[in-house]
Amino acid sequence: MERLDKAALNALQPSDVRNESSLASTLKTLLFFTALMITVPIGLYFTSKSYVFEGAFGMSNRDSYFYAAIVAVVAVHVVLALFVYVAWNEGSRQWREGKQD
Repeated sequence: MERLDKAALNALQPSDVRNESSLASTLKTLLFFTALMITVPIGLYFTSKSYVFEGAFGMSNRDSYFYAAIVAVVAVHVVLALFVYVAWNEGSRQWREGKQD
C-alpha cells in the first residue's frame, strides 16, 4: 500500500511542477496588469488635463476635468481589453500544451 502511494506521488510530480509554473506565470500577469490598471489611467488623467486640455487646447479648468475623465475611462478599458487578450492567449497556450501530453 505504501509503495502504491509513493508511486502515485512520483507520477504526479511533473504535473505539479507544470501547475506551479503556470500559477506563477498567471500571478505575474495579474500583478503586471494590476499595476497598469492603477498607474495608466491616473497618469493619463493628470497628464491630459494639465498638458493637453488646459495647456494645448486652452480649456477651462472645469471642461478639462470632464475630458480628462473620459481619457482615463478609455485607458481603463484599453488596459482591461489587453488583460483579457493576454489571459485568453495564455490560457489557450496552456490548454494546447496540456492536450499534447
